[in-house]
Amino acid sequence: MKKALVHDWFSVYAGAEKCVESFTNIWDDFEVYSLIDFLSDKDRELILKGKKANTSFVQNLPKAKDKYRNYLPLFPLAIEQFDLSEYDVILSSSHAVAKGVLTHSNQLHISYVHTPIRYAWDLYHQYLRESGLDKGLKGKLAKYFLHKIRIWDLSTANRVDHYIANSHYIARRIKKVYGKESTVIYPPVDVEKFELCEQKEEFYMTASRMVPYKKIDMIVEAFSKTDKKLVVIGTGPDMEKIKAKAGKNIELMGYQSDEVMINMMQRAKAFIFAAEEDFGITPVEAQACGTPVICLGKGGTKETVIDMVSGVHFMEQTVEALLEAVEKFENNIDSFELKKIRENALRFSKERFEKEIKEFVEEKYEIFKNERL
Repeated sequence: MKKALVHDWFSVYAGAEKCVESFTNIWDDFEVYSLIDFLSDKDRELILKGKKANTSFVQNLPKAKDKYRNYLPLFPLAIEQFDLSEYDVILSSSHAVAKGVLTHSNQLHISYVHTPIRYAWDLYHQYLRESGLDKGLKGKLAKYFLHKIRIWDLSTANRVDHYIANSHYIARRIKKVYGKESTVIYPPVDVEKFELCEQKEEFYMTASRMVPYKKIDMIVEAFSKTDKKLVVIGTGPDMEKIKAKAGKNIELMGYQSDEVMINMMQRAKAFIFAAEEDFGITPVEAQACGTPVICLGKGGTKETVIDMVSGVHFMEQTVEALLEAVEKFENNIDSFELKKIRENALRFSKERFEKEIKEFVEEKYEIFKNERL
């Protein structure tokens, strides 16, 4: 089968790109398409096996490398310019517009959906508030363009033959937004990179990009009310706000290498995670180290962290709820079996993901091919 792989954009090596890396591990003969491709040579070798993506006109717009999100209103037009008519199978990796590529009736389009466009649907009002776009002329323009994107996004729902969701949480959102059923295949986590460590030390840790929805400020505020040590790894736009809330028991380490991150994760008493994520790779990585995860019991972490087995759930993104969960964890700390916590993480391995994706695509293609005969 002649195959095309479509991804929203290639700018960094993050969770969605780890899925693409697995796709190209399974099949190395994809022709790749993306709105932009500004990957480093090192990341391109990992994700695309050295190939450069076929890009859209957005690639050549002013400051596209750093400000490509500013061209959001043009993304639907840009993704529809790719001529994919020669391919038998199109696999799209979509958290924005990739699923909206144009295909014809003799092509099979399978879309791995990380999420329907967050800032146009579920997080619309939150996005406008946090971006300062809930009022004024800029706000009116943002609301208008996001309204148009919602209409376009819904109109493309039938361009996909089979949806794959990265969690049951996202499967419910696909059903709500597009009215479509989907098959859940959890994303790949490189669990073998994270070894079990049974010698835990007296500190908690969290790690994330410091943006509002990750709630690192809330975690720091909560721990600043205690004498418990918290190590925070990561950087981002909210760093100064978080520094202002940090007590003496908070260690802000900023950006760290993978080696440092893994070492801290292995030694931590527990990992703290307060975001409502589509899946959430970092909590699974922590569990692979045998480290319990204290997390929001909503979104992807509800599925990846087993309450009172591999961690503790709290149900509200508040200081009070988090501190109650930490206290519950400490009162029951002896009940957590570190080997069982790692075993839970192994359910999300990269090998399992690649096997399930390969079987799904090849099975659907066989059925599709036979229907055309």
